[in-house]
Amino acid sequence: MFEGLSKRLGDVFDRLRGRGALTEADVDAALREVRTALLEADVALPVVRQFVDEVRPKAVGADVIRSVTPGQMVVKIVNDHLVEMLGGSVSDLDLNAIPPVVILMVGLQGSGKTTTSAKIGYRLTQGPQGMAAEFGGSFSTKRKVMMASLDTRRPAAQQQLKVLGEQTGVATLPIVPLEMPLAITRRALETARREGYDVLILDTAGRLAIDEELMKEVAEISDLAKPKETLLVADAMTGQDAVNVAKAFNERLAVTGIVLTRVDGDARGGAALSMRAVTGRPVKLIGVGEKFDALEPFHPDRIASRILGMGDIVSLVERAAETIEKEDAEKLAAKVRKGQFDMDDLLSQLRQLRKMGGLSGLMGMLPGAMQAKAAMAKAKVDEGALKRQEAIILSMTPKERRNPELIHASRKKRIAKGSGAQVQDVNKLLKQHADMLKMMKRVNKLGEKGFMRSLGGMMPPPGFPR
Repeated sequence: MFEGLSKRLGDVFDRLRGRGALTEADVDAALREVRTALLEADVALPVVRQFVDEVRPKAVGADVIRSVTPGQMVVKIVNDHLVEMLGGSVSDLDLNAIPPVVILMVGLQGSGKTTTSAKIGYRLTQGPQGMAAEFGGSFSTKRKVMMASLDTRRPAAQQQLKVLGEQTGVATLPIVPLEMPLAITRRALETARREGYDVLILDTAGRLAIDEELMKEVAEISDLAKPKETLLVADAMTGQDAVNVAKAFNERLAVTGIVLTRVDGDARGGAALSMRAVTGRPVKLIGVGEKFDALEPFHPDRIASRILGMGDIVSLVERAAETIEKEDAEKLAAKVRKGQFDMDDLLSQLRQLRKMGGLSGLMGMLPGAMQAKAAMAKAKVDEGALKRQEAIILSMTPKERRNPELIHASRKKRIAKGSGAQVQDVNKLLKQHADMLKMMKRVNKLGEKGFMRSLGGMMPPPGFPR
């Protein structure tokens, strides 16, 4: 998400950064392009107007004119306003109430309410153990959770939540055929109180479009359940429609927060930028994949940094902390210190890289992400190469993985055939491993500082033809 917007804004700000001084005309021209970029990203027109009107006075102010780097100052002003538009700070789920605390899930059909209910239930039952560092607050305590489906219209909707509950280990209210939504709500509340549940998640029915019958039903359920959190689930790929949906639900219900799903897709991102501004309700969580742990808090400052190509190093570090086992890292470090690094170790590193989102996933979190991705595209870096390299290593015998020097012509042919690769692919991987091993041995021999000095000595002096 945001890739198209990030590219457009990156082009605008690259031109500003290249100027030694900025005139009012320069800023006006840049803001016209910013306006166009936001509109193309499906940001609502009133939100775009307000954004540009608030940024312009500061962007042409004395602080920018007197700044050593006026282009950077304008980028900072835009960044600050983006953060403000997105909500300013992380908004946690408010579960401070007498149990059972009710979370009401609302939204249109197909927005991902049922899956999101299961993801939230899974996170709350897991508690802090094995969770990403970024999850805190309401997710920092292990809770007893029950889910109940109030969707009596969509075929197998209640069965779907039951199956998701079994997969995540979250309890679900037993299904009673032909029971109506309000009756299910009463039974769910009574069961949750009687059996001592901390949190009750109510998954309401949706429609293909907003209608009076739907709004009346969810309003009656809300009046009965008195939820502490009413979360509007919206598909990030619906663009402008998501804003209209948010407005309609917010006018009829006391919506407390928004959950955006399918953020990992190719959505333009306008919904995220608009919904907070239009409704005044924060985006609390975002769905970033199909797995049950693919749910993240919404960090306005990090999202703004990624939109403007400044990277998201904090999320990158947190993702690394979540996927890299400390014990495995220590074992690998000990082997490297001894100058040992076999194909099994390389396989482990390739798998860690894939877990963290592959090369493109990591590039998206680094400063200058768009330039890095463009360079990857120009160099024709193949993301599928990681899978092929993993297949090649898995086609080797345990002995060959421990001793790659044993792999000669006939073995290379066998490995290539077994992995569906070419012999030259096997050669490339073996060379890659040999180069890594050589570098590790060199670091051990010279020490880290000595190794860096040796790299500096290999560079030609300034002015020398390269």
